[in-house]
Amino acid sequence: MADFRAVLVLVAVLAGLALFGPLIAPNDPTAIDIPNRLAQPGEVYPLGSDAMGRGILSRLLHGARWSLGLAFLVSTIGLAIGVAVGLLAAMGGRFADWAMMRTTDIFLAFPDLVAAVVIAGVLGAGTSSLIFALTVTGWMRYARVARGVGLSLKTRGHVVQASLAGLSRPAIARWHYLPALVPSLTVVWTGMLARAILGISALGFLGFGVQPPTPEWGTMLLDARVHIRSDPLQMIWPGIAVVACVLSINLAGDALRDGLAKRGAG
Repeated sequence: MADFRAVLVLVAVLAGLALFGPLIAPNDPTAIDIPNRLAQPGEVYPLGSDAMGRGILSRLLHGARWSLGLAFLVSTIGLAIGVAVGLLAAMGGRFADWAMMRTTDIFLAFPDLVAAVVIAGVLGAGTSSLIFALTVTGWMRYARVARGVGLSLKTRGHVVQASLAGLSRPAIARWHYLPALVPSLTVVWTGMLARAILGISALGFLGFGVQPPTPEWGTMLLDARVHIRSDPLQMIWPGIAVVACVLSINLAGDALRDGLAKRGAG
């Protein structure tokens, strides 16, 4: 319980940074200050400034809203698509199950990050392309979990009785399938949220993500790569932000999984 509470504190801190980070940022994250470019940490710029004289701390705090917010959006859209596909496969007939799962297998056959880079490259760099690319490559795990749970429920007495009573399939899905899916999909969602953060940062670093001057952690890494030898802190700070967020979310997912397992065993 103590570990779970500690993880919740970490996640709450991350959520607070995404929501309120811009309010406590000491500088304008897009204001160019050439005379103070590449400044060392000090009173004006607590973590130093980049090659354009923009405060790194302010850009990190504003970037949290973009990186975490976009990751939340991508993973939630993927959840909705995956649940819809999985339930259609589980509740439909054999052909529907075959068609949905073969489509899922085709998408799973491609490495998700490579496929996302290709899609973003075809559509062009930008936030909308990033969201589309990561959503298209991130719904399949939800679909498999939803299908598995759905098939296990399909022959249970209360679901069969609801069907014989004339309850519509959408109503059965709403009242019987979705509540049973919540525990498993919550754990999957935390893992996919961490993957989405990595994907957003990776696409940003490759130039396919959020475009400058908007602060985003992957874009900050891209801007700082030319200074990796002369001023490595330029890349270290956003790198630490990405690692800390992904690690905290993965720990939260592990704690949640263990808690649900103990509850089920009890």
